[in-house]
Amino acid sequence: QAELVESGGGLVQAGGSLRLSCVASGTIFDRNDMEWYRQAPGKERELVARIDRGGSSNYAHFVKGRFTVSRDNAKDTVFLQMSSLKPEDTAVYYCKMIEPNGRWGDIEYWGDGTLVTVSS
Repeated sequence: QAELVESGGGLVQAGGSLRLSCVASGTIFDRNDMEWYRQAPGKERELVARIDRGGSSNYAHFVKGRFTVSRDNAKDTVFLQMSSLKPEDTAVYYCKMIEPNGRWGDIEYWGDGTLVTVSS
């Protein structure tokens, strides 16, 4: 059973930066696509960024140019570098892993999340 553990959240002032990490275990990491989501209080969870097994990345419009997703397959880790943070970026950030499982379809795993609070 694969597991994901996020870290790096915390309190930061508007305009500041944070780097989130998500370490995977129990999987062949470089086969998997990885995604970062966030959920603000009272709102639905939303996709922030994605990086596929080949290293191609995509971003939600509201973080494009400010956030960068990357991965280190040697360390089974995906990162989310967040810069120019805004109070509206305050949320719990979750890591999601999509593991291919042949003809049975993909298996999805979620971490427990890490809280990012941006003060104005």
